[in-house]
Amino acid sequence: QVQLVESGGGLVQAGGSLRLSCAASGSIFSVNSMGWYRQAPGKQRELVATITSGGSTHYADSVWGRFTISRDNAKNTVYLQMISLKPEDTAVYYCNADVTTQSAFFRTGKNYWGQGTQVTVSS
Repeated sequence: QVQLVESGGGLVQAGGSLRLSCAASGSIFSVNSMGWYRQAPGKQRELVATITSGGSTHYADSVWGRFTISRDNAKNTVYLQMISLKPEDTAVYYCNADVTTQSAFFRTGKNYWGQGTQVTVSS
């Protein structure tokens, strides 16, 4: 089994910065694509940013130029640096990862979600 544990959320004023972290742990053979999604009250969960194991990134238009996704493959950890935060960035931010796990005889690929961390941006 794999766990994704997020940290770094909180309350910040508009224009401020936050850095989110998400560490994957468990019987991991490899961590492939990792990403961040967010869900605001009354809205659907939406993609924020993704990063492949090779470092290729993709961002939602709404965060382009303000958010930076990165990862440390040795630590199976993904980060989201957020600057110039806006009230509309307020949401629960979820970590997501495609993980290949290793058991005694099998390798299994599966998608995992973290528990979410609240980001609140006040105006």
